[in-house]
Amino acid sequence: MKQWFWIMSVTILLLLTIIMSATTGTLAVTPISFIQGLWSGHDPHVEIVKDLRLPRIVIAIFAGAALAVSGILLQAVMRNPLAEPGIIGVSAGASFTAVAAITLWPTLFFYMPFFAILGGAFAFYLVYRLSWSSGLDPLRMILIGVAINAVFTSLGQVLHFSGGISLSATSDVAMSQLAMRQWSDVRIIVMYVTLGLIAAFSLFRGCNHLSLSDATAHSLGVPVQRLRLVISAIAVLLASVATAVAGMFLFVGLLIPHISRRIVGTNHRYLIPFSALLGAWLILLSDTLGRTLIAPQEIPASVIVALIGGPFLIMLLRRERHFARF
Repeated sequence: MKQWFWIMSVTILLLLTIIMSATTGTLAVTPISFIQGLWSGHDPHVEIVKDLRLPRIVIAIFAGAALAVSGILLQAVMRNPLAEPGIIGVSAGASFTAVAAITLWPTLFFYMPFFAILGGAFAFYLVYRLSWSSGLDPLRMILIGVAINAVFTSLGQVLHFSGGISLSATSDVAMSQLAMRQWSDVRIIVMYVTLGLIAAFSLFRGCNHLSLSDATAHSLGVPVQRLRLVISAIAVLLASVATAVAGMFLFVGLLIPHISRRIVGTNHRYLIPFSALLGAWLILLSDTLGRTLIAPQEIPASVIVALIGGPFLIMLLRRERHFARF
């Protein structure tokens, strides 16, 4: 099937980008030396790459996959093609709560993903609760989500300018600086995101059912409200953990799902894995370009993603007639 062809193609593209990212930069090694050094463990240059570059590569991959799949799930739940964790305030709520928690209780730094999940869930609850009026209204959800995002972003800026531990923590989260990430960060994001991705794929049939009207889904015996709650929880988990560890990336959950639907269709059996791989590739490529274009200075990966996602959002808004196909 053509869907599996595209999934294999983007997998190969991701693997090639991993090799390129690992072997290029201020300290460059050849792909063969890199692979041999990983196998033998005796090449000092490869050891430096392993300690400094590989953690950010893994984090970029899992963050991209998490944000892309989170966007897929939120769009299925809200039946809104503009739903995205960065736009509706989930990412902003997660980052604010995580930074606020470690500002108040610095010893709980390693529990930051847990606080991020709480913040993301609260932001999503506000959007869902304030926008509900006898049913789902896609436009109202987006407008309220933008407002919630602005509130949490502003609160995060207050913490940023308050100094202390919050200053550096907020800067890393807001600007998505993947430099100096450690293997402890890798373990956190790999554990949470792997569980979230497995749960998301196991519910691909439920995501397909949510594309139907509530009345039709109920007639098929689908527990619509419970399904929405479970899928929303998975989406919030993925977006919040990615934000806590990698920082805020706007437009990934918007850009990737729309591109993926055009390539592999609307069946979530293929849409979820393809989006995960494509999102991982986008963040990894953006981070690689960010640290190599003006080396030794770095451009945050979130800036490059925004430069791509901003024009794409404008294009979507100018072509509203295509939303009817969602």
